[in-house]
Amino acid sequence: MSELAPAPDRERVPGPAAARAATAEPGSFRDRNGAVFYRDGEILRGISAKALANWERLAAAPFFGEFTARGSIVCTERLPDDEARAFGEWAAVLRHEKVPFISYPYEWTFGMLKDAALLHLDLMQAALGAGLILKDSSAYNIQWRGAQPVFIDIPSFEVLGKGEPWVGYRQFCELFLYPLFLQAYKGVDYRPWLRGQIDGIPAGSLRPLLSARDLIRPGVLLHVLAQDSLQRRYAGKPQNVRSSIAKAGFDKQLIVRNVEGLRKIVAGLQPGGSKTVWADYDRTHSYDQAEFEAKCAFVREASRHRRWRMAWDLGCNTGTFSRLIAEQADHVVSMDGDWMAIEHLYQAQQNRPDRQKILPLVVNLSDPSPAQGWRGLERRSLPERGRPELTLCLALIHHIVISANIPMRDFIGWLAGLGTSLVIEFVSRSDEMVQTLLANKDDQYGDYQQDQFEACLAEHYRIRADQTLKGGKRHIYFCTPKSEP
Repeated sequence: MSELAPAPDRERVPGPAAARAATAEPGSFRDRNGAVFYRDGEILRGISAKALANWERLAAAPFFGEFTARGSIVCTERLPDDEARAFGEWAAVLRHEKVPFISYPYEWTFGMLKDAALLHLDLMQAALGAGLILKDSSAYNIQWRGAQPVFIDIPSFEVLGKGEPWVGYRQFCELFLYPLFLQAYKGVDYRPWLRGQIDGIPAGSLRPLLSARDLIRPGVLLHVLAQDSLQRRYAGKPQNVRSSIAKAGFDKQLIVRNVEGLRKIVAGLQPGGSKTVWADYDRTHSYDQAEFEAKCAFVREASRHRRWRMAWDLGCNTGTFSRLIAEQADHVVSMDGDWMAIEHLYQAQQNRPDRQKILPLVVNLSDPSPAQGWRGLERRSLPERGRPELTLCLALIHHIVISANIPMRDFIGWLAGLGTSLVIEFVSRSDEMVQTLLANKDDQYGDYQQDQFEACLAEHYRIRADQTLKGGKRHIYFCTPKSEP
C-alpha cells in the first residue's frame, strides 16, 4: 500500500543530490519491491527489477489505459532512465498523479466501502483477462477523487503464474467483505473494528457474531465459515498451502468464478442499522427559509474572499455548505460523525458535476482518526494528511463543548492550529438546540457565552465579517489568522 499525497517532515532519501531532495513515505515499507517518496510536490515510486517487469506488462494491457482514462486507476508514468538513475538502487522510478486527500476505510460510509470493493473486483476481472492479478487486496490501496474511487497501488498488479491461487483473497474478505457483512447482516458499525485492527476483521472474529439465520445469507457459508475452518485447520502447521495449491495445478477459472461470485454478493449488500440523528438535517434544520438563505449568502460571500486549494467542512451534515464553498475551492473534505448523513452526501454526489471535488468522510471530531500503525507512521492524523486553507464550522461548537465536554478554548485553539481562514457559527444558550443539549445535563459550561467565544476567537483571528441570525439566537463569523496581513 502507498499513500499518494505529500507528507512533510519524513526521512530524506539517501543517494545523489536529486534523490536526497526527496522524502520517504514510511507507510510503504510493507512492499519489498518498491518504495514511495516525495519530491517537490511529486509522488514517486522506486521499483525493483521484478516490479518493473510487471509494470511493463501492465502498461501494455488495454484495460490499464481504459481504467486510467475513466479515472479509476491513478495516472502513472515511468521517469526517463537518466532521471531515475539519480535514485540509485531502483530498476525504475514511476511518477504518480497526486490524490488530493488521503482517507482510510474506517472513515468511509457503507456505500463508499462497497464501491471501493466493486472497483477492486472489477480490476481483478480485467487483470485476469490480461494474464495478470492483484497480489494485494488492501482497502487502503483505493483512495478518492471526491466521491470517485481510484486505485493507487500500481505494483499490486503482477503476472499470474500457472497454477497460482489468488493470494489476496483472505485480505479482500478481512478488509472489504467482512466489514460490509457486519453492517449489512448485523446492523453493526464496522468503522471501530477497522480503526482498531489495521489488517481488518478476521473470519474468527466475525463468525461468533453470526446466528443460525445468518448461515443462509449470501456468502456466509463459503466466505466466512469455510475460510475460518481452513484457517483453524492449518494454523501453526509448517505446510506451505500456497505451494501445495500450485503443485495441484490450481485453475485460473476458479479465481474468475470466485471473483464473479464475490462481485454479485457485494453488489447486493445494503446497510443495516437504525436511522441516525442528522440524516434528514437538510430538511429538518431549525432555520426558517429566509434565515437559512441569509446564512447561505454569508458563507458564499466569505468563500469569495479568495480561491482555496483545500477547504474543510466540519460537521457538514448532508453537505449543503460544502457545495457552496466548492464553488471557490479546488477540493473540499466534508466531515461529520453521523454516518448516514455522510452516506446521503456521498450518494447525492454521484451524478453531480462537482463529484470529484467533495470528499465525504465519517469523522467524530471529538475523537478523530489518530496516527497509528507501525511506529505510528502508517496511518496519519487528519492535519498530517493535508491542512486546509478554509475551514467551515457551522452549528458545531455547542456539540463540541456541551455534548463532548471539550473546553471551548481548546477547540478554538485546535482550529487556530490548522492555520486556516474560518467561517464559524456560535449557537447561543437561548437557541432550542442548546436548550435540548442542556436539558438532561448539569450545566457546567460557564465558558459557553458569546463574549467568551469572541474573546477566544480574538486571540488567534481577525474577525473580517459577522452577522446575527435567528433573531439573535445565533451569530456567524468570517475570520482570518492574525498571521495574515
